[in-house]
Amino acid sequence: MVIDRIVAIMARLRDPRDGCEWDVAQTWASIAPYTIEEAYEVVDAIARDDADDLKDELGDLLLQVVFHSRIAEEAGAFTLADVVTAISDKMERRHPHIFGTADHSPGWEELKAAERTDKDDASALAGVATGLPALMRAVKLQKRAARVGFDWPDADGSRAKVHEEIEEVTAAPSDEVEEEVGDLLFAVVNWARHLGIDPEAALRSGNAKFERRFRAMEELAGADFPTLTLDAQEALWQQVKRR
Repeated sequence: MVIDRIVAIMARLRDPRDGCEWDVAQTWASIAPYTIEEAYEVVDAIARDDADDLKDELGDLLLQVVFHSRIAEEAGAFTLADVVTAISDKMERRHPHIFGTADHSPGWEELKAAERTDKDDASALAGVATGLPALMRAVKLQKRAARVGFDWPDADGSRAKVHEEIEEVTAAPSDEVEEEVGDLLFAVVNWARHLGIDPEAALRSGNAKFERRFRAMEELAGADFPTLTLDAQEALWQQVKRR
């Protein structure tokens, strides 16, 4: 199999005697940030509609799966084959109308919920990974809570909550401001969700817009941009916005 080559390469890199010193020293925890980074680079390639780059980035992400699995195999926990078997079993289990005898597709979330009942943590919030980006995790937590009835009935309630949280940030003592800002952001995510907007995608778009406009400001001002007054920079900002 084609994948056997990268598996063999990783085994060689992790060899305690003849492998790469850096690779041998890594743990699940130490390479976790790289795993997250590679996942985002896959998303970036998709956003740019760059198939060649997507191919490379998917390879980098696959390497992370192989890396984690190799560390696990060395510890006697599981192998890459176990990972593939587990996800294959899960996909068949979650599509009984395709691979089983069911004549219709049960809800994806209902199937996932049934799987969670077999685990120790029976909370509606169980299984929402703590390593997710904060905005994405907030959405998942809120959706889970909504499925058991804990949610605003419409966007009006969530909008009012945003205004309430703004007031609490304003009134908070200095040692509580961070906590209140967190509550505000959580409320904004809830409002976005009720408006049918993915807050992660919305913020990504906002970031891109800011970067595009800021770079245009720098281009207009040239090397003098850092020395301009804030009023002069704001005038440039408004000029760029009018384009």
